[in-house]
Amino acid sequence: MIDSVIVVGAGIVGAACAEALAAAGVAVRVIERGRPGGGATGAAMGHVLVLDDSEAQLALSRLSRDLWDARRAELPAAVERDECGTIWVAADDREMAAARAKHEWLGARGVESEILDDATLYGHEPNLCPGLAGGLRIAADSVVYPPCAVRWLLERAAARGAVIEEATPVRGVLDGAVELEDGAGRARRVEADAVIVAAGIDTPRLVDLPGLVVRPKKGHLAITDRVPGFVRHQLVELGYLKSAHGAERTSVAFNAQPRATGQVLLGSSRQLDDDDPRVEPEILARMVRRGLEYLPGLAEVPVVRVWVGFRPSTGDNLPVIGPVPGRARLWLATGHEGVGIATSLATARLVADQLLGRSPPIDPAPYLPARLSSPAPDTAPS
Repeated sequence: MIDSVIVVGAGIVGAACAEALAAAGVAVRVIERGRPGGGATGAAMGHVLVLDDSEAQLALSRLSRDLWDARRAELPAAVERDECGTIWVAADDREMAAARAKHEWLGARGVESEILDDATLYGHEPNLCPGLAGGLRIAADSVVYPPCAVRWLLERAAARGAVIEEATPVRGVLDGAVELEDGAGRARRVEADAVIVAAGIDTPRLVDLPGLVVRPKKGHLAITDRVPGFVRHQLVELGYLKSAHGAERTSVAFNAQPRATGQVLLGSSRQLDDDDPRVEPEILARMVRRGLEYLPGLAEVPVVRVWVGFRPSTGDNLPVIGPVPGRARLWLATGHEGVGIATSLATARLVADQLLGRSPPIDPAPYLPARLSSPAPDTAPS
């Protein structure tokens, strides 16, 4: 029986795990080395969308989207949930063929989407550049504001008795215990029935597990001045997933998102194994040029802030969720790359259900740490 849990990391995944377990009556202690939501979560775009790059990613992202939808009435205004939907934009006939393949693949699995011809595309998004072929619209996707989503989840956990400790460095984790820095170079140990490590790119430093590789993917983002209605959906080029999961160490792809403030959030770039926190003007310029190819009118809109973040990526593009082999009281919830916001609630559901002996709504096997020495999962057609 699990009565107490320590969660290491208070990003969106750790916060969701804490809230789910506290709601089930577990005594939860959250330990964060910085401030809650101050890492990858605070730098994220906030997509809540379904993904079709693998069966396992679809299952996790669809479950999480359903869980976000089920809680829409609970979300405070500060979370800025926007049920704007997603349009995957097709630049030419080849990409329209990819849109149709995506539409058929999703439809066969019960996910609703809509093929857009060029006229319908511009009816939805008149500020896109001329000459695009169309796209695929997924109306049920949405957006949230990640820092406030973390705050909301942690406040709900705390209201159920969870203890939140920030600015508390973790020296290491054990099976059912965490070693903390005491401020004088010594370690003090705290124990629980289970420890969940949701520490993103810091996870391999804390957990010694053969095959566990969580690599940083640096990303730049830019946000514009207020231009209400300029972008109405999340807009993503159809080559985005290939760019995101490709072998190139540096890549950019068009990705724009409307914000509740009326601003446009523009991404995105990826630099594998780069942990330099500085903004790189050359990469930022490449990313912005790509955005302007699709939304040329943004050239007249000032950019008011730019920043970088570090996505925790794994070798097979799936998060690692579940018990560490041979250490039943040590669990992982990490490696979500750029979809931690989208898949956070489903991750928490898988963790809570398995820890508490409940039957999860989807098969947890594709995400288990035990898979790390196994073949990669099947993928959807590109």
